[in-house]
Amino acid sequence: MFSDESRFSLQSDSCQTLIWRAPGTRYHQKNTIERHRYGGAAWLVWGGIILVSRANLHVQSVTMTGHIYRDVILEQHVHLFRGTMGTEFLFMDDNARSHRENIVDECLQAEDIPCMDWPAYSPDLNPIEICLADEL
Repeated sequence: MFSDESRFSLQSDSCQTLIWRAPGTRYHQKNTIERHRYGGAAWLVWGGIILVSRANLHVQSVTMTGHIYRDVILEQHVHLFRGTMGTEFLFMDDNARSHRENIVDECLQAEDIPCMDWPAYSPDLNPIEICLADEL
């Protein structure tokens, strides 16, 4: 099972205008690009895919913590797929900080959920990232 979550900001906390300029140019208007950074109210959306199926999307308005990840994602979603797949089940997440907390590791071990070793910061290797990019 491949899983991932994305944060969707409802507003911007950055009132800055960022400037990009090519070497040899001086603040031309065409080089001014306004960008919005995450901040303020947001929704976090988690999803998972497995073989020809997928988990229901989980949407929450709070930051993902190790406790929420364990209580909601692992116990309500991943555990069900683990039961269905049996010994063939292998779980992959993206090594986010909340995914590597001790309570999460303890839950994975207690539930006998095997996890795929995954290098940090490697979204280009994650099949769920490729599926989401294809949808956009």
